[in-house]
Amino acid sequence: MNNWEHFGDRPALDKALAAHIAGLLQADIDTRGRASLALSGGSTPKGMFAALAQCDIAWQNVCITLVDERWVAPDHEDSNERLVREHLLTGHAAAATFVSLTGDAANAADGLGEVTARFSDFPLPFTCVVLGMGGDGHTASWFPKASNLQALIDPANPALLGTCEPVTAPHQRMTFTLPAVLAAGSIILHITGTEKRDVLDAAADQHYPIAAVTEQHDNPVTTWWAP
Repeated sequence: MNNWEHFGDRPALDKALAAHIAGLLQADIDTRGRASLALSGGSTPKGMFAALAQCDIAWQNVCITLVDERWVAPDHEDSNERLVREHLLTGHAAAATFVSLTGDAANAADGLGEVTARFSDFPLPFTCVVLGMGGDGHTASWFPKASNLQALIDPANPALLGTCEPVTAPHQRMTFTLPAVLAAGSIILHITGTEKRDVLDAAADQHYPIAAVTEQHDNPVTTWWAP
């Protein structure tokens, strides 16, 4: 099930979404002492990250990671971690703990065990997961032509994380699985523009990977959108 929050422009969306996420995090801190947030990369969330960084909550009790990551060095131009460090982990949010999805192994598959082990003391399930979506209907690193797509989006997959060879995009990936996403307290899809909205509208009929999230009924998803 997919609910919608519409905004007239992207700055208004960024500000409102940041405030909403900050409220979810603080509420979870008040309840269980810690909170956790899984974020997506790309250009869409930059403004939201900047707004969220200025929200005054107990960031020292927040653990942040990524929904997925390219298997590149953290300072690589294509690194989602670099994006988060530059745009979110500043201001108040600099006090948060960040857990990386990349490492020194030669490839993502070899690094899977090491990365998974980092989450042994991570506050799971996530307080909030913020997903993005590509023009091909992928979210996380669940790419339409990946050979292991069905395993990554299998609701019965017991694994927290998996790897992906996108085929249609560069770099190997580390990604959370569908069950890890669906276990979150709140699932948000953050997209902008009419093209992305059209892709989402067609997701179920076209069997795009994003439909694994938006068409399920166990944990409602809210799409935050602006033109």
